[in-house]
Amino acid sequence: MRFFNLQQELTDTQKWLYGILGFVVLIGIWWGLAEYSSITVPKGVETTQYLPSTLEDNPGNQAKLDSILRADSIKLQNATEFEKIYPMIPTPLQVVESVPALFAKDNILWHTWVSIWRNLKGYFWALVIAIPLGFLFGLSPIFKGMFKNQVDAMRYLPLTALTGLFMLWFGTSEQMKVAFLAFGIIVYLLPVVMQRIEEVETTYLKTVFTLGATTWQTVKNVYIPSVMSKLIDDIRVLTAISWTYIIIAEYINREDGIGGMIQLKQRFQKRPDMFAILLIIILVGFFQDRIFVYLDKRLFPHKYYKTAITGLREIKYGIYLVLTIFAVKVFQEIYIPSASSMTNNIVYIVLISAVLFMIYGEWRVRKEVKPI
Repeated sequence: MRFFNLQQELTDTQKWLYGILGFVVLIGIWWGLAEYSSITVPKGVETTQYLPSTLEDNPGNQAKLDSILRADSIKLQNATEFEKIYPMIPTPLQVVESVPALFAKDNILWHTWVSIWRNLKGYFWALVIAIPLGFLFGLSPIFKGMFKNQVDAMRYLPLTALTGLFMLWFGTSEQMKVAFLAFGIIVYLLPVVMQRIEEVETTYLKTVFTLGATTWQTVKNVYIPSVMSKLIDDIRVLTAISWTYIIIAEYINREDGIGGMIQLKQRFQKRPDMFAILLIIILVGFFQDRIFVYLDKRLFPHKYYKTAITGLREIKYGIYLVLTIFAVKVFQEIYIPSASSMTNNIVYIVLISAVLFMIYGEWRVRKEVKPI
């Protein structure tokens, strides 16, 4: 097979083989960088790796600097055993060895779930606000003329610089973190919704106009399906960006969440733990991406299948149930926090019902046509 072939498609076996090869190469590069940045120090002897900045900046402390360096020199000369440490990048093995302690001592599963739940709540409010506003601005010539330039300019806001404002408005509680995350998503999502409306093919619009469709029928049967089928890909891309905002928000108040855990490990210079937490975020992001791919295939099957297939109705019912119970849970936390235990029981029952609907639908789909 040629190295560069613009029309060559890999087989499934080749994809697996090259995927494994790429993973091995990345691990090798990681290990090589860790070894390159490693240093050898006396075993069991703590030397001064970084001199105090106050001593470095003050010329009058030269005698103290000389004393520190002389003490380290004596330690090095008297040392009989040495060990290799990795002050910059830990090895993959060190990162793997740090994972059990994260689960056993740091309760990383709970912190990860807290961050995921914040992510979901931020997305909920962002979608509830951005999609209706996007359709309003995109479909109304008056609103489009009034606000399009302002909406486009919002994308240049330095969101990390706005954390101070959100702290003034919402404090440092959970409300502030969710609001900051939702705003960060709205800034990017609102212009995208308006752009997707402009991209609706005129062929469809002319067809429904010829058939005598009303304005609402045009919006319902043309704009909403066309825009949402493309918008889910944009939301999928924003999922990766949203984790940046989660970490920033959780840095402010380190009560819980995976961002607070990273900052805590950074404070105590637990580099293997930091890398392990970053890998957990990547893993969670990967699963989130797969979920969006699944939702895209099942909610907008015309993008993947040539003909209508049975089973999709049950799957859609299951997905709608999940989304509905999620919205109920978000509102319950805000308006009826005391009913959390009762709501949780209802959530579990509905989720099980939704999963059963989806499993049954998937079983019917597997018996039908194959994707394109």
